[in-house]
Amino acid sequence: MAKTLLFIVNPRAGRTRSSAPLFEAVAHFCEAGYLVSVRQTQRQGHAAELAEEEGGNFDRVVCCGGDGTLNETVSGLMRLADPPPLGYIPGGSTNDFAASLGLPGDALEAARRITASEGRLLDVGSFNGRPFVYIASFGAFTRASYSAPQSVKNDLGHLAYLLEGVKDLSTLRPYRATVTAGEEAFDGGFLFGAVTNSMSVGGLMKLQPDKVVLDDGLFELLLVPNPTNAAELQALIRSLVLQDFEGGGVVFRHASDITVETPEGFPWTLDGEYGSGAEQVEIKNLHQRLKFLI
Repeated sequence: MAKTLLFIVNPRAGRTRSSAPLFEAVAHFCEAGYLVSVRQTQRQGHAAELAEEEGGNFDRVVCCGGDGTLNETVSGLMRLADPPPLGYIPGGSTNDFAASLGLPGDALEAARRITASEGRLLDVGSFNGRPFVYIASFGAFTRASYSAPQSVKNDLGHLAYLLEGVKDLSTLRPYRATVTAGEEAFDGGFLFGAVTNSMSVGGLMKLQPDKVVLDDGLFELLLVPNPTNAAELQALIRSLVLQDFEGGGVVFRHASDITVETPEGFPWTLDGEYGSGAEQVEIKNLHQRLKFLI
């Protein structure tokens, strides 16, 4: 019996409107012995619906788009009792998770990687029950990831996030919260916070590869406290400029379960997409929950 593959494509993602690379990817899947069914997303949330409703009928599922498309596809597959392995062809303007996985940007090369892979179980996050792939964040620069128009993201990529983030600087304010990670609790005002399973944090800050393991059951927690004096401000700037998240100025921890309590339900982003907050947020690492074809 022939192998089957569901190919979910977001036609609006990315900087190029050319379909030629995707035709090459589909041709390769066919040459590798797969019967391919292509579905194009038509609206927000459609990738999740397709993955949930049809994914269980296929041997493999592949999605092409940005981080948001990947998030939706994972969310849909997570609702299945026995989800098939997932391949990812990065096609967005910013593809943080693909960079962490070392996935090629060329669609044909990514397709070859997918068909050659036996799959690897990776951790997936749960944000008050809602799945996310690699990052949940709040505070400075967080709003930029979903406020920049798609057309701007397509044209400018990371620059779009920076430009929108600069607007945030004029209105920076600390977010009051108590963050519990394991047996530690951090209470105060934070300019930025992220729970991540990626070497790139919000497309703006980088974590060293030796600090991140994608299948170890642990998240990386990064908190940027609001400086209260010149010395704290200097330490914070040094940490951010040098990308030194363990040398003081910021909080950096590894944890599997993280709770964020706040008197206000401030906004979050999940994999670059808007996620409404709550007075209490429970973030859990679902250890090796989904098999990725990488």
